[in-house]
Amino acid sequence: MASITASSPEQSSKSLHGTGDVKPTVYRILFAIGLVHLLNDSIQSVIPAIFPILKSEMGLSYTQIGWVQFAINFTASIMQPVVGLYTDRKPSPYMLPIGMASTLTGMLLLAFAHSYWVVLLSVCFVGLGSAAFHPEGSRVSHMAAGGRKGLAQSIFQVGGNAGQSLAPMMTKWIFIPLGLFGSIWFTGVAAVAIAVQLYIARWYKSVLLATPVKAKTIVQRTVSPQRRKQVMFAICLLIFLVFVRSWYGAAMSGYFAFFLQDTYGMSIDRAQDFIFLFLAAGAVGTFFGGPLADRFGKRNVIFFSMLGSAPFALLLPHVSITWAYILLVIIGIILLSSFSVTVVYAQMLFPGKVGTVSGLITGLAFGMGGIGSVVLGNLCDTIGTTRVMEMCAFLPLLGILTFLLPSDRKLRQWTEETN
Repeated sequence: MASITASSPEQSSKSLHGTGDVKPTVYRILFAIGLVHLLNDSIQSVIPAIFPILKSEMGLSYTQIGWVQFAINFTASIMQPVVGLYTDRKPSPYMLPIGMASTLTGMLLLAFAHSYWVVLLSVCFVGLGSAAFHPEGSRVSHMAAGGRKGLAQSIFQVGGNAGQSLAPMMTKWIFIPLGLFGSIWFTGVAAVAIAVQLYIARWYKSVLLATPVKAKTIVQRTVSPQRRKQVMFAICLLIFLVFVRSWYGAAMSGYFAFFLQDTYGMSIDRAQDFIFLFLAAGAVGTFFGGPLADRFGKRNVIFFSMLGSAPFALLLPHVSITWAYILLVIIGIILLSSFSVTVVYAQMLFPGKVGTVSGLITGLAFGMGGIGSVVLGNLCDTIGTTRVMEMCAFLPLLGILTFLLPSDRKLRQWTEETN
């Protein structure tokens, strides 16, 4: 096959659609999209941050709180694969700022919400904004990655996890003093995100104009038809593992503060420090997970993130406050080191379907976390937060199933070059 220079449209198109990795890494765009992911997910994490406020001001049960989380997660999880499928066929640079406009609307509604149903409506707007952002944000990261796919996804995802880690601090510094009206501050955050996204969208559009898709001349990596059943099994298993990780994350971010309150008599204010530790450590783990996967293999990192965190998760509900600080950091770093890796691994299973796969994995992870919140909230009402935390501690042990996933080398063998 004739060699293709780095400036050729065919090669650029390959990079755009996930079929080649020959272009240089565009770090300014990677850091810009990572920043927007931080802003987007910091707004999104307002929802778990207001749980203590909803419980005290509106007198909601744990189950009703779980439905609030479910509303945003389900909205995002249903729409993300839809958005990804659409933008795989028709890339849409300005989907990014449009989605953030929906998020801004949700925050404005939440600031003035005086009933449970208005809260549910507002978080649905935030969920729609998240659904619009994540598939296209992941595509921008993929386009700007060059040959460093793992690092690029880590930069993108660490922004999101860093934003999520701010939720406990929001509870402590904004929502406990101001109540739901504190949400008004995040309309300004959304406005800043829209401005950055307009900059990214212009770059995205320029790439599309400079590298028009020429389907007939592009060399694509596709899965061998003989391997389709194995690929479907692998993606279903990967989704299940993401589901397990999301349930544990939902337990920690949504209900661990109540566990500390019930078990140790700790104030909700102080309990936020523990949740922040877990989520901030997760952001660190997410950053290092991508480069480690580039070096040691994606399946290996997924396996380590699940089983490696299991012993510490099992100990956590039974240790002193001092040890809880230490274990939360260890669990966060190890468990969430695979956050970006699962997305890249799924993209290897379905080459060229960057938006669809990203929407499927991140959307389902978000959606399953929402279902987990409802189930866990109901269990907390029924059997108490202590028993729920003890049960959730066993979830990472299911990471043993990672051995059933094909290795990175096998995935490369499953693909073939077609014209």
